[in-house]
This record gives sequence, structure tokens and C-alpha cells, in this order.
Amino acid sequence: MNAGPWNEAWLRDSACEIDEPQVWRGVETQHLSATRRLVDTGDEHDALEDMIEASKPPYRGSHRAGQHYLLTTPFRYTPDRPSRFRPAGEPGIWYGARQLRAACAEVAYWRMEFILDSAGLRGRQLTTEHTFFAAHVAGHGLDLKSPPWSNARDYWTNGQDYTETHRLARMAEAAGIQVIEYESVRSRGDTNFAVFTADALAEPAQGVDASQQPWTFTATANRVSCMRTGDRSRRFEWAR
Repeated sequence: MNAGPWNEAWLRDSACEIDEPQVWRGVETQHLSATRRLVDTGDEHDALEDMIEASKPPYRGSHRAGQHYLLTTPFRYTPDRPSRFRPAGEPGIWYGARQLRAACAEVAYWRMEFILDSAGLRGRQLTTEHTFFAAHVAGHGLDLKSPPWSNARDYWTNGQDYTETHRLARMAEAAGIQVIEYESVRSRGDTNFAVFTADALAEPAQGVDASQQPWTFTATANRVSCMRTGDRSRRFEWAR
């Protein structure tokens, strides 16, 4: 493997313990009623959910028994497009942000990308419902915002070229790194986290379910606005 834009000894010498009690992530909202309408009783619903669960891909890597599904789901799937610290076609990882605004910015970016990739949606407006929730992130990590990693900042904050972040992620995982903390590219000045193992995730003090917030996103290929559902005072907007 070619040398990256850093000294490989940094992986050993600058590793740190990351402990972030509230990290936000957004997912598309899925309603329990979607399956509840298909059955007549609670027992039948539980049986249907068990069947759906059995049809999903198995977990990759370790996780704790009973761990909340919102903390483990990304590790079950193989995305078909690259992300900042994971090439396409490799097992997924869990992304989140310290600030809710930054978590919304990530969803907004991918909404615009989705529209651009869909010929039938270009020129149209797409409205979707999302749920944001908090997790506790704690594990052996790297902080790319601090020296010596900040010396290579241009490589970590590139908007589209993930070559070096993919290289770093492979080496970091091989070195036992569980979490990478880095500067948000979509929401400048904010902080994101890439989590490589479910073992580094736990429920926050109030619990995952209690932290959930519903948000509505309205997107075109060039602009996204989002609002906390039912609260017009909580909103963000982005333009490409």
C-alpha cells in the first residue's frame, strides 16, 4: 500500500479515547403501522416482524445482545455507493454528528444526490419524512481535527474525492481504531463521527427512543429545506 499524506506512526502515537454522549443520526422514517395493517392480532404482528427480521442480512462484526436496531442496522448492509470512510460494495459503517444541524446537512446532501441520480425526479420536488435520534459513541479513536492529523486537513475535507479517507479507514481498522472524529464537510465548523463497530455505540442517557425527533425534508436537485415536524421555528436550509 502506498504511503498516505500522513506519517503512519500517527495511527499509534496519536490515537485517543473518544467519549461523546450525544451523537445525532438521521434515518428515513418507517412506520410500525405499515406492517400492523397486514395482520389482525398482536401475536400475528410479532410473527410477521420475526419473519422480516430473518430475511435481513446478518450482522457483520460484533454487537451486544439486545442492542437497539438503530445502532446496528448500518452494519448489516453493503451500500452500493461510496461514503467518506467506506468504498462502495463494502460493509456499511455508522455515521453521526455532534450537532443536529450537521446530521440534517448529511441527509440533505444525500437527498440532492438521490434526485440527481434519478432521471424521473430531476426538476421535481421531493418531500420525505425522517427520524433523528441520538447515540452514545465511545471507543478507541482518531481525532482528525487535532494535530498531527489536522496537518493533512485538505485530504479529510475534500467534498468528493474519498481516496485518502478510504485508505486511512482501512489502516485505522487494521490498527484497532473504532471511531474517527472529523470535521463536517456539509456543515462547516461542526463535527462528524464514523463508527466502525457496533461495540462503540450505546444508547444515550435518555435512551434512543426518547431522543427521537421527526423532521420533514423538501428537496430539489439544488436546494433542500428541512423542518422539525410540527415546529416551524426549527428549520435549516442548504443550496448546492
